Amino acid sequence: MKISLAKSSPLSQVNFTYGVATAAFQIEGAADSRRACIWDTFCATPDKIKDKSDGLVACDHYHRWEEDLDLIESLEVDAYRFSISWPRVITLNGELDPQGVSFYIKLLDALNKKNIKPYVTLYHWDLPQHLEDNGGWLNRETAYHFRDYVELITQAFGDRVYSYSTLNEPFCSAYLGYELGIHAPGIVGKAFGKQAAHHLLLAHGLGMQALAKNSPNTLNGIVLNVSPCYPKTDAEEDIKAAWAADQNLNHWYVMPVLEGKYPSSIDTLPEAEMPPIEEGDMDIICQPMDYLGLNYYTREVYQATGENEREKWVDESLPFTDMGWEVYPQGLTDILLQLNKQYTLPPLYITENGAAMPDTYANGQVQDTNRIEYFQGHLQAVSDAAEKGVDIRGYFAWSLMDNFEWAEGYEKRFGIVYVDYATQQRTIKASGLAYRDFISRRHFAKSA
Repeated sequence: MKISLAKSSPLSQVNFTYGVATAAFQIEGAADSRRACIWDTFCATPDKIKDKSDGLVACDHYHRWEEDLDLIESLEVDAYRFSISWPRVITLNGELDPQGVSFYIKLLDALNKKNIKPYVTLYHWDLPQHLEDNGGWLNRETAYHFRDYVELITQAFGDRVYSYSTLNEPFCSAYLGYELGIHAPGIVGKAFGKQAAHHLLLAHGLGMQALAKNSPNTLNGIVLNVSPCYPKTDAEEDIKAAWAADQNLNHWYVMPVLEGKYPSSIDTLPEAEMPPIEEGDMDIICQPMDYLGLNYYTREVYQATGENEREKWVDESLPFTDMGWEVYPQGLTDILLQLNKQYTLPPLYITENGAAMPDTYANGQVQDTNRIEYFQGHLQAVSDAAEKGVDIRGYFAWSLMDNFEWAEGYEKRFGIVYVDYATQQRTIKASGLAYRDFISRRHFAKSA
């Protein structure tokens, strides 16, 4: 089974970027050579991780990075998106850790030697624990600690990086980590979500200022997760429920970074849930960006259950991933068109898209045709949006390899490369081979 698009598709052009993506805590391991982060603490808390696992070893990428880069090269991708472990490169007193910095410099130099563009995420959820001990993202000062970290690490990396993103999915950090408590640091409280979100967005703006000063020649932006929110029926109550969810999930993050204001739904918030906006904050948050990264996995459908109350509804007739998420490629086209209509967007990159599937390893192979179908459908969805005028420059498959899937532990496999955690052996799945062949055909056209 293969992945294919029409030769006339904007995604078939030789200058369209294809990549794979990972995150530091999910793959690196080598926890003894860095300081603790909030996910170390969360994993050590009973009943937080479904399989009671942790990220102390993970995929042991810290020790196997050369093997993993050879694997990436074999997939013939143009780019590799990965994150920097903040607690690996910054000491408790705020200085650079030479050992941690050296690891990433070796990685960056090797990527550049292989002509694989490094797309670096500066924060992918692994906040240093000592900052959490002082309030974490509920503390405004954390945004300034992030700025200082960005200042130092961008100076250390010099011209080795092709693209930076400040944050990955601040919605998840704020809502899952500080409101629902199902992600690290596990804080629960309706009043905390918007507080953490505001400080994360402030950190983004401060980080962008540091990038503009230290790394003006890289592509600099942010990565947001998006899902279109549909009403279950045409009833006014369901339409209002979907609108409220859309404001909270999508526009609460897109609007501040692009327009310097929160959506009108802010007027409906109780006083206790209002973000702690100080004078000048929105101007800081709304920095010029070279691109906007968007992560998409599924849609959301809502029905009203009471006054200002809603719940998600799923269509049982659709296929589902192993996460229990609907496979709905049309949602990716819809959200791209919606955002393009409402905002003046910078160039877009699909920075994450993929599926956890119940993979079976047999006879040295993983025949994950369901994941190939997922990629086929979603690449076509991106192509459909691009053909309708959305400026999309790249697509990154999530994930390069199976890894620590946050609160799910190691039970869910998103990789296009299978990882045997007992032996750390890597095996490219059928989906990885199909993705490689899809990219290879475009490279062949480029060289012809």
